[in-house]
Order: sequence, then C-alpha cells, then structure tokens
Amino acid sequence: MTGYSSEEVAQRAGVDLEYVEKLVELGILTDGGDGFSSGDVLTARWVEGLDRAGIPLEGMGAAVRDGSLSFSFMDVAAFDRFPGLSTITFRELSARTGIPMDLLSVVREAIGFAEPGPEDLVREDELSVVPAIELQLSNGFHPEVIERWLRVDASSLRRMAETETEHWKSEVAQPLMQAGMTEGEMMEAQADLGSRMAPLREQALLAIYHGQQEHAWRQGFAEAVEGALERADLYSSVHRPPAICFLDITGYTRLTEEQGDEAAADLAMNLERLVRRCSQEHGGQPVKWLGDGVMLYFREPGSAVLASLDMVEGVATDDLPPAHIGLHAGPVVFQDGDYFGRTVNLAARIADFARPGEVVVSQEVVEAADTAPVSFDEIGPVELKGIKETLRLHTARHDI
Repeated sequence: MTGYSSEEVAQRAGVDLEYVEKLVELGILTDGGDGFSSGDVLTARWVEGLDRAGIPLEGMGAAVRDGSLSFSFMDVAAFDRFPGLSTITFRELSARTGIPMDLLSVVREAIGFAEPGPEDLVREDELSVVPAIELQLSNGFHPEVIERWLRVDASSLRRMAETETEHWKSEVAQPLMQAGMTEGEMMEAQADLGSRMAPLREQALLAIYHGQQEHAWRQGFAEAVEGALERADLYSSVHRPPAICFLDITGYTRLTEEQGDEAAADLAMNLERLVRRCSQEHGGQPVKWLGDGVMLYFREPGSAVLASLDMVEGVATDDLPPAHIGLHAGPVVFQDGDYFGRTVNLAARIADFARPGEVVVSQEVVEAADTAPVSFDEIGPVELKGIKETLRLHTARHDI
C-alpha cells in the first residue's frame, strides 16, 4: 500500500509541511520510496511535542544519525491504535451532528489533551466517540450527564494507562537497560513484546469491564423486579438506608516519615487487598482511597458493620497499623462514581472520633442493623467537630 505524502503527514500529525521537511533533513523521518508510514506520522507528532518541551530537535536528529536513537519501532502494530487528525474541524462536526461545541470539547479533554478551539481538527479516535453521544442526545439524555460520563471514564482510564506504563517501565524497560542496552536499543527491543501484549491487555480489560457491568446491571435488574412486585402487592421488602463507612489507618503519616514512601506504598497495597475482600464478601464496595484510608458504600447497614469488624480484625492479623472506622446510615447522593451528602460527612466525623481498633456507629446504623449478628455498646451523646447536634454513638462488636 502506498504510504503518506509529506503533506498528508503534516495534516495528520498537526504540524507544518516545513516541519516535516525539517525532520526529513535531520534524518528523523525517511521516505523509503513508497511514502511515509503511520509510524512516521506518530513520530512527527511526538517529536514536535518534545521539541516544544525544550528537547533539542537537532540533538534528536544527531542521535538518530549516529545510531544511538531510533524511532523505527513506532511502525510496530502496538502503535497503530494512535490515529492522526481527521480533516474536519470541531465547528464543522458540531454543525453536522448537532452536538454542542462544549460537549465536543469534553471529548478532547477525555482523550487527555487541552480544550480545543472551534477551528482545531478533530482526531480520528475522537470521531469514534461521537456516535455514542449522538444516540444519547437523540434519546433525551441531558448534556451534563453525558459530560459526567465522559469525565468519569477518562479519569479511570487515565489511572489505568499510567499504572500500565509504570509497570512496563519496571518489568520490561528497566531490565533491558540493566542488561546493557542503550535507550535506542531498549525501545526497539521492547516494541515486539508490546505489540503482542497490547491486544491481550485490551481483551482482559474488556472482560473485567463486562464483569463490572454485570454487577451494576444485575443490581438495577433486582431493583426493577422488586418494584414491579411491590406495585402488584406480591412482595414487601424491608427498605433500609444505605451506610457509608470511613476506615482510617492510625499512624500512617508517622510510618511514611520513619520508613519511607516505599513502605507506605506496600501498606496501601496490603490494605487495599484486605478492604476489597472484606467489603465484597458483605456486599459493599470501596468508593475512593484517601491516602491513609478509604471510603466505602454498603446497601445494608448490618453488612457494613460486619465488614467493618472484619476489616479492623484483619488489619491486626496482617500486622498493619491499627485501623479505626466510622459508620453512618442515611440518604446519599450518587454522582460521578462518588457519594455526597450529610450521611457522608457524618460518617467521616464519626471515623475521626473512633479510637484505634474501634468500629463506631451512629444510632441510625444500630436501628437498621437489627438482624445482623452484632452487638453494640452505647458511648452516649457525643459532640463532634463541625456538627451542630449531639449524636448517639455506639461501638460495635461481633456477637459471641
């Protein structure tokens, strides 16, 4: 297949034609006679970014010419997923589809780049997002809801991509460098493994996503069935408020100062394993990690208490610094994968009050956890920082 012309490389890479000619002059790009490759387009775009960041273009060219650096690895299959620019601007795409410019701009931000201008060209991968937005808008979805969906997906996928890159550095790139390779040799050597790994990584990612979809859709299915049966007077469920749990590790800051960041990272990893196992066993889910702790959501307060007791005991068994937990039950607002509201604020304040090794709960949790095999010892009315009224708090323990 005939490759790209210089003009096409410039258009797809988003650079001037003169810049492409400069890259050819420096030996960074080479026209093999059949035109330039898709790897050359990517090289032009990435090298231009390095150039703008202050890495000398002439220096890169000299390194390529003397063999200490090569960009030929960008022609392997792993890099085919990174497309070029299309020939349509954001303004034209908005007029063609009816999608507001503000919403199209969020697509560019979700991909990981700065907000575009109306005359900027749309990336080809951004065009792949457009049909999903069109379908949602045509079915009455509010633009702000679509925007939140894009931002949540982007945030989660960014963390995944960054974590994947860090693992690749430690498990592939660094060992090759330690074996005596130069940077150029390392980049060439790791390219084949990357091409074989990328589709398997995507296969695994999609499988995990589908599993998470099943959990979420199953919950919606259960709620719909319960609602239908209740409206037909065929079933009466006991509705309990959800519970928010905050777990904090005592002495996390001191541990970091005394033993260093690596020890703190190990602690966080071990804690995450424990928290995920205990919460999933009792129908809960971690919502967000907070450095020295975690916030969790439970549909059933009784299950939240059981999970909290298991976590506090598990921390002690695993020889981790002691944990303390606060629980409150009540209405919450769900948005962008997070929970908000007074219930969340009270749970956090209760966690601050709890001592190392304690699970402290509100009166609302006690009343909603009446069927759980746990007991409570009342602490009494307590004044918490930032809370106007006093709260009846209790410590929780397993039934003997």
